[in-house]
Formats: sequence, structure tokens, C-alpha cells
Amino acid sequence: MEIKGRLVKVLPVQTGQGKNGEWKKQEFVIELEGTYPRKVCISAWGDKVDVASLVEGTMLNVSFDIESREYNGKWYTNLTAWKVEAAGESQAPPPVPPIDAYQPDVDPPMKDDLPF
Repeated sequence: MEIKGRLVKVLPVQTGQGKNGEWKKQEFVIELEGTYPRKVCISAWGDKVDVASLVEGTMLNVSFDIESREYNGKWYTNLTAWKVEAAGESQAPPPVPPIDAYQPDVDPPMKDDLPF
């Protein structure tokens, strides 16, 4: 899935040691555009996101996965980013054809037998 929003806050990096070695998790908060703006906290594991390039206030496109897990009868949902980029980078405008390549859509003149 993809989401677009303004970066509001970059949270501190969390690290730890697991059975498979050391892990690192970076969380950040984006605010969605709309009549009623909502804030969403997204996690990035490992080196998926270059935190140094994230500047608060910039617009981001975030590609992420959603996963829910149960623990003691309660459900918890995580959004895990797998790609983060500035909002303008991936959406290049369509190329403009040169002016001499323009040919208007003109139908050939029709013979009209109507009296008016």
C-alpha cells in the first residue's frame, strides 16, 4: 500500500538484541492531508529508511505493509515501511511534445445537404 503525508516527527531509533542478532527500528509520524488531518505512526526496520534525509515538514510517499497480531486477547496493528521517498521524486510530469509535432484534430469538411 502507499500513503502520502507531511512528516511531522522522527522518533528516536530503537535497538535491541534478538536470537537472530542485533535489530534496529525507526519510527516516524506523518500527517495525512484532508478535511480532517490524521497522524499515522509508521515503523521501518533495519536500514530501510535513511533517517538523516528525513526533514520534518517535507511531503513523503511511503510504501508499507500492514500487519495485525493478537496478544492477550487484544489486537495490535503495525504499519511497516519498505520504501520512503520525497513526494515529488517518483511522479515526474508527462513529457511535453515539441510544438512542431502538434497536429490539431480537425475533421474534413462535411457536405451538408440541409437547407438551414
